[in-house]
Amino acid sequence: NMAKISAGVFTSHVPAIGAAIDNDKMDEEYWQPLFAGYDYSRQWIAEQKPDVILLVYNDHATAFDSNLVPTFAIATGEQFKPADEGWGPRPVPMVQGHPELASHIAQSVIQDEFDLTVVRDLDVDHGLTVPLSLMFGQPEQWPCRVIPIAVNVVLYPPPSGKRCYALGKALRRAVESFDENLNVQVWGTGGMSHQLQGPRAGLINKSFDNTFLDRIVDDAEELSQTPHVDYVRLSGSEGVELVMWFIARGALNETVEQQHRFYHVPASNTAVGHLILENQ
Repeated sequence: NMAKISAGVFTSHVPAIGAAIDNDKMDEEYWQPLFAGYDYSRQWIAEQKPDVILLVYNDHATAFDSNLVPTFAIATGEQFKPADEGWGPRPVPMVQGHPELASHIAQSVIQDEFDLTVVRDLDVDHGLTVPLSLMFGQPEQWPCRVIPIAVNVVLYPPPSGKRCYALGKALRRAVESFDENLNVQVWGTGGMSHQLQGPRAGLINKSFDNTFLDRIVDDAEELSQTPHVDYVRLSGSEGVELVMWFIARGALNETVEQQHRFYHVPASNTAVGHLILENQ
C-alpha cells in the first residue's frame, strides 16, 4: 500500500497560453494548433486519474524575489492561491496541496542530502497554473492535489541538469516510501528555447529543442550533463528552464514508454514542447 509514480508530464508554461485560455481565444487561428496538441493529453489524464502531482516549476518573482531565492523549494501548505502577476490573478481554481506527502518528501529528500527549502504558504504563478490548465481545461476545481516544487532558473546561478536529475531520483525514493496507496505523477515545466530580452530576443532553436525531446526519453542521464552555458548559448537565456524537466525524468523509471509528443512554434515568442512518459 505504498505511493507510486506512474507517469511524467513535460510541458512549456508560457504566460500567454494562460491569457489565451482566460480570454477565450483558444479557437482563434493563431492559438488553435497549439491547443490541439493537448487534446490527447486531456483525454489521457482523465483516464489516469492521478491523486497527487508533484509540479516542478519556477516562480517568476511573485512568491520569491531577488532578496530570497531558494535553489529548490517544496510547498507543504493546505492550499495555494493563484498569484497576481501584475494584471490580477488568473481565474482558475485554488490549488489544493497534500501536506502529509509534502512533509514526508521534505524529510526524506533532506535526509537524502538535498537541501530543500520548506515553504508553507506561497501564491502560485503561471509557471504552475498554465500546465494545469493545458492538461485539465477549465474545471470548477482541480481534480487532484498538487505539491509545488519551485526551482531557481531566474537568478544566476541555476542548478545543473545533473543535480536536477539526481533530485528526481531522490523524489522517487521519497514517494515510494510513503505508506498510502496514491497514484502520483511528476511534471517538469518550462522551456523550450526562448529569450525574452536583449539583442537575441525571440530566439528559437528548433533543432536544439527536438534533439532535447528525443534524448530526454532514452538518454536522459547523458543529456543531464549539459552545462548551463550551453542552454544559454543554444536555446536563449530562458532556455535554461529545461533543467526542470530532468527532475521529472529522474523520478521515472530508466525505461519509459512515450505516450505523446508535441512541438509547436510559436506561442507568443516561445517554442512549446510537450511529452507524456509512462512508467512500465
